Amino acid sequence: MPYLLYVNDNFHYMDEDERYLTGTFETADAALAEARRIVDQFLIHAHKPGMSARDLYETYTGFGEDPFIVSTHASVPVMFSAWKYAEERCDVICGEAEKDR
Repeated sequence: MPYLLYVNDNFHYMDEDERYLTGTFETADAALAEARRIVDQFLIHAHKPGMSARDLYETYTGFGEDPFIVSTHASVPVMFSAWKYAEERCDVICGEAEKDR
Protein backbone atom coordinates (compact mmCIF):
# COMPACT_ATOMS: atom_id res chain seq x y z
CA MET A 1 0.00 0.00 0.00
CA PRO A 2 1.48 3.37 -0.95
CA TYR A 3 2.67 6.00 1.47
CA LEU A 4 2.62 9.58 0.27
CA LEU A 5 5.34 11.95 1.47
CA TYR A 6 4.30 15.59 1.53
CA VAL A 7 6.46 18.52 2.54
CA ASN A 8 5.31 21.74 4.16
CA ASP A 9 7.49 24.84 4.29
CA ASN A 10 8.02 26.06 7.87
CA PHE A 11 8.61 29.60 6.56
CA HIS A 12 5.09 29.54 5.12
CA TYR A 13 3.49 27.81 8.11
CA MET A 14 -0.11 26.68 7.46
CA ASP A 15 0.03 27.80 3.80
CA GLU A 16 -1.12 24.74 1.87
CA ASP A 17 -0.15 26.44 -1.41
CA GLU A 18 3.49 25.92 -0.35
CA ARG A 19 2.95 22.17 0.24
CA TYR A 20 4.19 19.65 -2.30
CA LEU A 21 4.20 15.89 -2.81
CA THR A 22 7.79 14.69 -2.87
CA GLY A 23 7.16 11.01 -3.49
CA THR A 24 5.12 7.85 -3.18
CA PHE A 25 6.65 4.89 -1.38
CA GLU A 26 5.66 1.24 -1.15
CA THR A 27 6.72 0.89 2.48
CA ALA A 28 6.48 3.05 5.57
CA ASP A 29 10.19 2.50 6.20
CA ALA A 30 11.09 3.96 2.80
CA ALA A 31 8.87 6.99 3.37
CA LEU A 32 10.35 7.50 6.85
CA ALA A 33 13.89 7.28 5.50
CA GLU A 34 13.18 9.97 2.92
CA ALA A 35 11.44 12.20 5.48
CA ARG A 36 14.46 11.94 7.76
CA ARG A 37 16.83 12.62 4.85
CA ILE A 38 14.94 15.83 4.03
CA VAL A 39 15.24 17.08 7.61
CA ASP A 40 18.89 16.02 7.91
CA GLN A 41 19.77 17.74 4.65
CA PHE A 42 18.38 21.05 5.88
CA LEU A 43 20.06 20.77 9.28
CA ILE A 44 23.46 19.91 7.83
CA HIS A 45 23.33 22.84 5.41
CA ALA A 46 22.02 25.28 8.04
CA HIS A 47 24.54 24.32 10.71
CA LYS A 48 27.40 26.74 11.30
CA PRO A 49 30.49 26.03 13.44
CA GLY A 50 29.82 26.90 17.08
CA MET A 51 26.05 27.00 16.57
CA SER A 52 24.02 25.75 19.52
CA ALA A 53 21.42 23.02 19.13
CA ARG A 54 18.76 25.51 20.19
CA ASP A 55 19.78 27.98 17.46
CA LEU A 56 19.86 25.26 14.83
CA TYR A 57 16.44 24.01 15.91
CA GLU A 58 14.99 27.53 15.78
CA THR A 59 16.43 27.94 12.29
CA TYR A 60 14.78 24.69 11.26
CA THR A 61 11.36 25.56 12.70
CA GLY A 62 11.51 28.95 11.03
CA PHE A 63 12.82 28.02 7.62
CA GLY A 64 13.15 24.25 7.16
CA GLU A 65 11.04 21.73 5.32
CA ASP A 66 8.47 19.81 7.37
CA PRO A 67 7.81 16.40 5.78
CA PHE A 68 4.84 14.29 6.78
CA ILE A 69 3.57 10.91 5.66
CA VAL A 70 0.04 10.00 4.64
CA SER A 71 -0.96 6.36 4.27
CA THR A 72 -3.52 5.53 1.60
CA HIS A 73 -5.12 3.33 4.26
CA ALA A 74 -6.34 5.31 7.25
CA SER A 75 -6.03 2.20 9.41
CA VAL A 76 -2.23 2.22 8.95
CA PRO A 77 -0.99 5.63 10.12
CA VAL A 78 2.71 6.45 10.10
CA MET A 79 3.75 8.35 13.18
CA PHE A 80 6.51 10.83 12.36
CA SER A 81 7.10 14.32 13.71
CA ALA A 82 9.69 16.20 11.66
CA TRP A 83 10.00 18.79 14.43
CA LYS A 84 10.68 16.13 17.08
CA TYR A 85 13.16 14.39 14.80
CA ALA A 86 14.87 17.71 14.06
CA GLU A 87 15.14 18.45 17.78
CA GLU A 88 16.92 15.15 18.37
CA ARG A 89 19.20 15.62 15.35
CA CYS A 90 20.17 19.16 16.40
CA ASP A 91 21.58 17.72 19.62
CA VAL A 92 23.65 15.21 17.66
CA ILE A 93 24.83 17.66 14.99
CA CYS A 94 25.79 20.30 17.53
CA GLY A 95 27.27 17.78 19.96
CA GLU A 96 24.92 18.66 22.79
CA ALA A 97 23.31 16.08 25.04
CA GLU A 98 20.61 18.40 26.37
CA LYS A 99 19.11 21.78 25.60
CA ASP A 100 17.19 24.19 27.79
CA ARG A 101 13.90 24.39 25.84
